[in-house]
Amino acid sequence: MRILLVEDDPAQLEPLYAALSQAGHIVDGVEDGETAQWLLSQKEYDLLILDWLLPRVSGLSLCQQFRQAGKTAPVLMLTAKDTTADKVTGLDAGADDYLVKPTDIVELLARVRALGRRSPLWQGDTLRMADLQLHLNSLAVERNNTIVQLSTREFQLLEYFFRHPRQVLTRDQIEEALWEWGTEPESNAVTTLVRRLRQRLQTINAADWIETIYGMGYRLNPPEEDLPKEQLHS
Repeated sequence: MRILLVEDDPAQLEPLYAALSQAGHIVDGVEDGETAQWLLSQKEYDLLILDWLLPRVSGLSLCQQFRQAGKTAPVLMLTAKDTTADKVTGLDAGADDYLVKPTDIVELLARVRALGRRSPLWQGDTLRMADLQLHLNSLAVERNNTIVQLSTREFQLLEYFFRHPRQVLTRDQIEEALWEWGTEPESNAVTTLVRRLRQRLQTINAADWIETIYGMGYRLNPPEEDLPKEQLHS
């Protein structure tokens, strides 16, 4: 998932950012409501994690504006406010869940997984193409009972391919989808990442599933000889 994390305390933002990133998510982390407001006008997010009290524009206001814009992605509020009245205020503003600070990272990750299942884009904890399976919770790919562990960035690329099956994806699209706001990938970053992912897939004889479409980009497309017979004629 692509997540917008807004927390004005760097001591809390950094460990949350690290934990979410290590879980395979693409995280844009910012410290103030105005920057978050701008990002929400520029990008689509699968989940928002908002601190209630933020400089200039509060997390509560961000949540309200997000809902008024017709956005349906889940919103998780982080706050020290723990009275019933506060919770009702947050839920009425459009929040889906509520976590009291200081934030327990294990609980946060569990809440994020649960909220991800509410998304209309959720297809289960395992994505499949032919006989290739991508396990979202363990960042691993499996074929014929052989499991290969992926790095975070390799996993993010393969997940992006899985969510756009048989589509040609340009380098610009891949950079936009995978790299966090404020980071600048090197000119050969996508080429290098594709090469590393192919090396991982070679372990399960699936390296050639990633096609290079010269002058355009890349596509995840299982060769016909690797497809089950019923899929060849569907």
